[in-house]
Amino acid sequence: MASPPYNILFLCTGNSARSILAEGLVNQLSGGRFKGYSAGSQPTGQVNPFALETLQNLGCGTAGFSSKSWDVFAAPDAPKMDFIITVCDSAAGEACPFWPGSPMTAHWGFPDPARAEGGDETKRAVFARTAQAIARRLRLFLSLPHDKLDRLSLQREVRAIGES
Repeated sequence: MASPPYNILFLCTGNSARSILAEGLVNQLSGGRFKGYSAGSQPTGQVNPFALETLQNLGCGTAGFSSKSWDVFAAPDAPKMDFIITVCDSAAGEACPFWPGSPMTAHWGFPDPARAEGGDETKRAVFARTAQAIARRLRLFLSLPHDKLDRLSLQREVRAIGES
């Protein structure tokens, strides 16, 4: 019998670019082993259109993606997270809400593609490079034997990915 997917929440300040890319990529790359979510400490209220375009170009579904507060996932009726990963440096330094279930946490910082300057083609290229960097770390994460490592070892491995 297949085990239910692990839940993973990607956090960023605005929840408009990096966390959205990570959510879409983990849902596509994990083959159903993980269910990705994203949120922000100060959500912009809209997803960056280049993030959606980048995901769609990579074959990722984007239906229902939105920029939302991390408070949504700290509520009692929220899905229980197994992993919470910050993808921007400012969110990593903020005081996070209490997460039910004591999920494993890590920081995987990426430069903000939404700050790219220049024309649309330049911005598309920056978003594509960011998506590639996120996908590289996700592939390392997905290759871990999640069901065979003890909690401390898995936590150490997940954090080490952010240093790669």
